[in-house]
Amino acid sequence: MLSLFHPLAALAVLAGLAGSALAADCAFKPAPSIRALAGVAAVADYRPTLKACSSTDARRGFAIRTMTVGGEGVVLFADPEALTTRLERIACLTCREAGENELAATRMGRAIAASAEAPGIEHRGFLENAGLIRGARGGAFVTGDLCPSRRPLDRSFFSGLEASGPHAPVAVAISGLWLTHHGPDFRWLTGHRDAGALDILWVDHTFTHPYRRKLPDARNYLLTRGVDADKEILDTERLLIANGETPSLFFRFPGLVSSDPLMQAISRFHLVTLGADAWMAIGQKPGPGSIVLVHPNGNEPEGLRRFAVDVARGAIPKPLEPLSAAPE
Repeated sequence: MLSLFHPLAALAVLAGLAGSALAADCAFKPAPSIRALAGVAAVADYRPTLKACSSTDARRGFAIRTMTVGGEGVVLFADPEALTTRLERIACLTCREAGENELAATRMGRAIAASAEAPGIEHRGFLENAGLIRGARGGAFVTGDLCPSRRPLDRSFFSGLEASGPHAPVAVAISGLWLTHHGPDFRWLTGHRDAGALDILWVDHTFTHPYRRKLPDARNYLLTRGVDADKEILDTERLLIANGETPSLFFRFPGLVSSDPLMQAISRFHLVTLGADAWMAIGQKPGPGSIVLVHPNGNEPEGLRRFAVDVARGAIPKPLEPLSAAPE
């Protein structure tokens, strides 16, 4: 019997395997410490950038951060159409300086611009809930904020999401201080992700999440006097990377409080500002395309209770959608 496996087909298969191997070799992931969490110092020379890059396996995208980890040059590589990110070894990429106009022509550029132009509710001295608040699909986009907290992670919330099926999508807006003080809970989350139960997208929620109870919003959160907003944003990304994770293209302001200059700063860092139109704890009801906001950090049990009730009633639009699908 004659073989139907043509030599050229064999070469194509081998080329595909080689491309997969190259992609695997070029992906960078710091080995997480088993005993303790790593600090931001593990990621050095961390700088925003904008470079158009192509990889050895012919993928194209933008490098939006450069850094050194363990003496090796690494970039945060963004796919401008899928709105996904990945850590890549610089040695595997061919890059050149890119202009903002080049990025603007992509889905990523349009998403950044659209979120920056959505001012939410304007108050004297600050903006409330600016940015992307609804997604382009009919299901719900579930987001959980991990602001600094002394209470443990509400694991039952995530277990409930897992009941919807494998790889349940959830965007976790994480603060650096929460991560620093909740190593076991953080590892629990990544373990469930690695086991295929959850599909977690990490949203930057600043490092310290500044907040003082008695200050008005116009002088609170990132608008607090003396707060270095750039450091708050970038150090959260560094901490995630130091502990084996990859920051996404999304950012959420503490308290959903911002200002025009802060919105421009987020845009300058090539991030999409994320708001919400269904903050469960304050009684907002989700509808098709809603970006749902809860706090599974132990600080806002009423929001989780209402979310669970709506799930049981079938009032959370299905299917649960990945946040990367939210922008047009």
